[in-house]
This record gives sequence, C-alpha cells and structure tokens, in this order.
Amino acid sequence: MVFSTPIFLFGFLPVFLLIYYLTPPRFRTLVLLMASCVFYGWWKVSYLALVLAIASISYVAGAMATHSTSASRRLWAVRLGVAINLLILGWFKYAYFIAGSYNEALARLGATPSGGVSLPEIVLPIGLSFLVFQSISYILDVARGDAPPAARLVDFLAFSSLFPQLIAGPILRYKDLAHQFEHRTHSLTNFVSGVRRFVTGLAMKILIADSVAPLADRMFALSTPTMAEAWLGAAAYAIQLFFDFAGYSAMAIGLGLMLGFRFMENFNAPYVSQSVTEFWRRWHISLSTWLRDYLYVPLGGNRRGAVRTYRNLILTMLLGGLWHGANWTFLLWGLWHGGLMAIERALGAKHRATVWPRALAWPLTMVFVLIGWVMFRADTVAHAFSIYGGMIGINGRPLPPESALLLRPTELACLILGAVLSVRPFWQAALQMPRGSALWSASARLRSAALFLLCAVVIQARGEAPFLYFQF
Repeated sequence: MVFSTPIFLFGFLPVFLLIYYLTPPRFRTLVLLMASCVFYGWWKVSYLALVLAIASISYVAGAMATHSTSASRRLWAVRLGVAINLLILGWFKYAYFIAGSYNEALARLGATPSGGVSLPEIVLPIGLSFLVFQSISYILDVARGDAPPAARLVDFLAFSSLFPQLIAGPILRYKDLAHQFEHRTHSLTNFVSGVRRFVTGLAMKILIADSVAPLADRMFALSTPTMAEAWLGAAAYAIQLFFDFAGYSAMAIGLGLMLGFRFMENFNAPYVSQSVTEFWRRWHISLSTWLRDYLYVPLGGNRRGAVRTYRNLILTMLLGGLWHGANWTFLLWGLWHGGLMAIERALGAKHRATVWPRALAWPLTMVFVLIGWVMFRADTVAHAFSIYGGMIGINGRPLPPESALLLRPTELACLILGAVLSVRPFWQAALQMPRGSALWSASARLRSAALFLLCAVVIQARGEAPFLYFQF
C-alpha cells in the first residue's frame, strides 16, 4: 500500500483514524500495531512475519543486554542481535551483488561457469534497510544505557512496524519515542497540523516529483546525451528525488502528528547548502545522524588525527552509499561524497560555514551534488560515465529537436517550480507557523483542501507511482 493511492487516502487511512480515536487510549498502541500489520501485509503477508521476527529478536537482545547478570552474556546478546540484523539485511539486499561480483571476477579470470555461485530468487522486503538500522540503534542504545529497554513487547513491535515511516523513514530511534508510546498528546491542534504536513508532502510527491519524473527517465535513457540533455536529466532527477523523498518524510511526519507522535525532521532545505558537508547536515538527516553516531564516532571520528578523520569520513560515506543499494554505483556515489567531505575538512570545514569562495560556494556545491546524483541514478557505472560524457559536451551541446519536441510544458514548469521551491523554501516556514487569526487558519485550511483535491484528481489520472526510496 502506498500513501499516494486512493485505497490508502480514501480507504485505509480514514477507517484506521476512526477506529484509532474510538479506541480507549490504553489500547491505541495495539490498534496501531494491528493497522501497521495490515498496511505492510497488503504488499506481502509472508514478509510481515520477517518484520515482526526482526523486531522480536531485537527486543529480546535488548532485554538480555539490560537484565542479564553476566557481562559476557550481555556482550554476546548485543553481538548476536546486531549480527542477526546484519545477516538478514545482507541476505536479502546484498546476496545477488556479492554472488554476481564473484561470478564476474571468475569470468574475467577465465574460470568455467560451473564454478560460479547461483542463488534462488530473492525479493527485497520494502523498508528492510530502515527497519534494520532502527533495530541496531535500539540494541546499542539499550546496551550503552543511553535508553531504557521497551517496557512492553507490543510497544516495540508497534514502533518497529510503525506504518507512517516503516517503508522509507525517517530512521527513528526508540529512545526518542519511548515516552510517546507511554504518554502521547492527542489534540485537534496536532491533528490539523498533521493533516497540513501530510497534504504538503502529498503535493510535493504528486505535483512536482511525479511531474518531472518522465523528463528524468527520458534523459537517462539516452545512450549518447548532449550537454543540454545530460544536465537537464541530472537537474530533473535532483528535483524528482528531493520532492519524492522529502514529500514522503513530510507525509510520515504528518501522519505521526495525527496519531500524537512527533518524528524528527528529515530535510532542511538541502539545496541551499554552501558545501557538501552542509548538504549532509540538511539531506536525509535521520540517516546522516545515524551514520555519525553509530559508525563515524565509533570508528574514532576526528579524535585520532587528520588522516584518520579523512579515512573515517570516506569509510562512513562508503557504507552509507552501500546502505542505499547493492550496486557499484552506490559505492562510488558514497566515495564521491566522502572524498569531497574529506577535502572540505582538510580545507577547514569544521570551523567555517564553507571552504569555497563565497560567490562560488553554492553553485559549486550544486554541481558536486548533481554529479553525484548521476551516479546514484544510473543503472551501471558505464551508464553513469555516458551521462558524464554528455555533461562535458562529448556528444554535442544543444538540445536536439527530438528532445525539445518531447519536452512537455508541464514538465518544464514543474522543474522550474521545484528548483525555485528548493532554493527559496518559504513553504517550510509556513508549516511551522504558529496559529494566527481565524482568517489565517481558514485560509490555510482552504489551501490545504484545494491542494488535496488537486492531488486526488492527478492521482486518478496518472495511477500509482511508488516512492523512489521504496527500493532502498
């Protein structure tokens, strides 16, 4: 089930909210757990068992790491809990990649095909990467004493399967929501605010991301793009990805508010960044902070000299790239960002807002980001380099007539609108506005209603379009 489909908007969500608010408060977490199971099981019932199994294993590991009287048992509980989570993720997400790379290496060495590895069909459960990272953070936080263990299994199962964010984040930490499972505030103010956030995220996805998606797909499908086509495709994908993923995060945060939860913000206008380091403080904040706290800092962070700091930055971003997908493109994308962050750190990024000349800081950062998005979007490394060839003009510079002919006015208009909203995110401040006069409130509700109706019409016309981060 997808947030941007009629079955969710006009079926699942209103029915769930009605049942949820008619249920006595002490049973609402159970209702939430049951609804999350229905939501996830709608896609594949058999994998719902996997989600609940991962959550249960993590819960038991956390309990043993807290209550066991033996230090060695506590240590082994943590190790086994983390290892099982990583093994499950490794099997479903990386088994094909490892086997394929091994078989390719054998082929290049001239080995016989019989020496290769063959695997059964493996379907990646949606949201698995997010669930595993959340489970690992729970085990480690509980073991370190940074968070109390979940008081009830139902609370932790509900947290792990929380349908507003299970599929594509934000990556939540139980220690930030533990008290909300015990005491969360349900109010009309929070509910209305949540509806506004949800509708805004829906509009980001439907009206902008999905409108520029065909343009990005066409440009990336070209084998020999010109300079104009390559840069147009990279820009279109940058807008598509941001409004698709940030739109999902806004919808998740909005749904959380409707249910009395407050989730962390996942985006903070990343395309206004003056450096790649700043970009990662603003983009996918829940992932970047997770990588910092559970990978970069344990590796030593910046405590062991400059060289090790650069190594830790690069290694962290490499693994962050691998988290996104089992492909060399994601590894190279992570290496690109890690290398740029290491360079910026060497130039003094720790003590300055940007290390680049003021006039060049923003455009240079955006060029770096766009170059990275090409590798992120490409199917293969060779495909990415064909786009890079186009970006430097190897195949000519102007936009060919056939591409210009296929360029729809709505695509270009939404691309420009998305770019303007990305660098002039005045709409973010509106989401955080305190309640004003009755006139302002009525106006805001009217705008939200109009946006929702427009999105509903577009959804009916276009059909279902899954969120990009479902694949991760």
